[in-house]
Formats: sequence, structure tokens, C-alpha cells
Amino acid sequence: MKITEMPADGYEVVLQCEDSESGLRALISVHDTTLGPALGGLRMWPYLSDQEAITDVNRLSQGMTYKSAVAETGLGGGKSVIIGNPKTDKSPALFRAMGRFVDTLKGKYTTAEDVGTTVEDMVIVREETKHVTGLPRKMGSSGDPSPFTSLGVFLGMKACIEKALGTSDFKGVRVAMQGCGNVARYLARHLAEAGATLIVTDIVSEKAKMVVDQFGGTVVAPEEIYDQDCEVFCPCALGAIINDDTIPRLKCKVVAGGANNQLLTVAHGDRLRGDGILYAPDFVINAGGIINVSVELEEKGYNEERALQKVNNIYNAVRQIVETADEESIATNRAAILVADRKLEEGRKRLS
Repeated sequence: MKITEMPADGYEVVLQCEDSESGLRALISVHDTTLGPALGGLRMWPYLSDQEAITDVNRLSQGMTYKSAVAETGLGGGKSVIIGNPKTDKSPALFRAMGRFVDTLKGKYTTAEDVGTTVEDMVIVREETKHVTGLPRKMGSSGDPSPFTSLGVFLGMKACIEKALGTSDFKGVRVAMQGCGNVARYLARHLAEAGATLIVTDIVSEKAKMVVDQFGGTVVAPEEIYDQDCEVFCPCALGAIINDDTIPRLKCKVVAGGANNQLLTVAHGDRLRGDGILYAPDFVINAGGIINVSVELEEKGYNEERALQKVNNIYNAVRQIVETADEESIATNRAAILVADRKLEEGRKRLS
């Protein structure tokens, strides 16, 4: 196993790993541990280049710092990625090697499942390191974090429609959902039960059809999702989808979803604000999963009731960000970064 440190301004450590025996090619990025050890998921994705993977893991890692800061988990921000196709490249040897890679950081970074990985994959990682969360309930862990992420997104979306539409009632509210993975499917249930109308898409058409068969709604082609007349555009796939090309196509009052790094740049939040679209900062609204697994690391161990209490606070967190944005006359994403930076600065003062 060959591990190489990669220089990255503003990050505590970024490591690249190559393991010829298992075929592992992976990265771990630890952004900031001011508020505690870094916690963040392990993503597996067929990146087109090493640079694309590095950019993604670092953006995700920084997002985790902000997410944990605003959610007050008492943890820092980190992320890891495996370069590979999760449908064809998985093996026990691959995830055991990843576990050994995680273990080299000696607790500075703890991993969990993410896009392209599962609870079962984490069980294999656990064979080589104790620094893994989101394991099955029967192992005393918290299990799949997706239901908690989806609950937080639903509550944050509710706070947004109260502000943008003047109602907390989802009946008749059209939600255009991009991506139908685990989080989106749980979210679709919440929305359907609340009376929302779903418009969904996924690059795997069977996933979109499954959501509509179960919860009602309409399936559209992936590229058509930006053009839908709706009240809420709900990104639940990959990041950087709010950009110069897509913003002019949006026909919504709210952008609120479970995806990470939805904005291509910070300036795209300004543009949404200028267009009268209320944006729920991703690292605030989608923090339910990390909140849930963070409870595992508390002194008394995992407690679902406590986890749900903390996830329910996402509603108030989103409202606070919206109020801060109004008070400061800035975009909501800038307000969220402002709140996170204040918490990080308080943490640095305590350490000094």
C-alpha cells in the first residue's frame, strides 16, 4: 500500500492511496478538526480523472466541516472517495484495504457510507479499523443514515416554503426531484404523505419509475428536470448542478434537496437570490445523516431518540440561516458559511 500526502491549502491533510493487491485507488481529505475529529462518508464513484476525484473529495470535506459546525455535532470535517464503479469494482479486499487506509489516520478521520457505498461495505471496512460509523443496528451502531437525512431535508424544505410561499402545507406543492437514490426515496415518502406532487428523474430510469409507482407523480428525462414548472427544485444527486447553464432554466421559488455541493460556485447563490429563488444551503438541510451517525460517537453510545431530537432541529437551523441572510442582505449560502465560520472561530478561541 502506497500512501502519498498531497499539498492542499486550507486543509489539514489530504492523502492518496494506491494498493496494487486489492486495486484500491482512494483519497482521504481532512479539512478541519477544530471542533473535533473529522467525520464524513466514503464515496465510490467512477471519476474521469484523478484531478476530478481530488476536487470532489476536497469540496465534500470542506462541506462536512461547515455541516458539522452548523449542526453542532462536536466534530470536524473530512471525506474519502474510492475511484471506481460501485456496480462492477467492489470486492471485500478493496474495502478491507480502505479500512487499513482509514486506520493510518489513527482516529483523526472516521468514515461512514455515502454515494456508491452501503452499510454492508462499512462492515467490511470495520474489519480493519474501528474508525467507521453507520454499521448495522445489531452491531450497536446507527444503521443506514438515509432516513435521517431525508427527514432533515423535509423539515428544512418546510421552513423554506413557509418563507417563500407563505404556507407550511405541502398540498399542491410541486417538487421536482433530481435523483431517486436512498435519501430521495425516503424523502418522496415524506412529501407524498404531506400532499406534495412529485416530478422525478434519475439517470437510472427504473429508480424514477419505482418512486412514482410507490408515491405517485410524473417521471421526466434527466435533462428535462430543470425546466419543470414547480414550487421546489430538489437536487438529490451529485453536486455542482446549480450553475450558469441551469439557473436560467429553473421555474421554482425554492431550491432544497439532499445533494452535497449543489452550487458550482459561491456566486451562484447570489444569482439565485437575485432571481428571487430561496436556496436552502445543502450543508445545513442535509445534515441529518451526519447528525445521526455522530450520536454513535457520544459517550453513552447511540440513542435513536436523541438522534431524532437533533435532526428535528434542522427546521430551526434553516430558519436561522434564512433570517441571517435577510439581516445581512446576503445570499443564504453566504449566511450559512458566516454562521459556520463564527462557530469555528469560537472553537479556535477555546483551543488557544
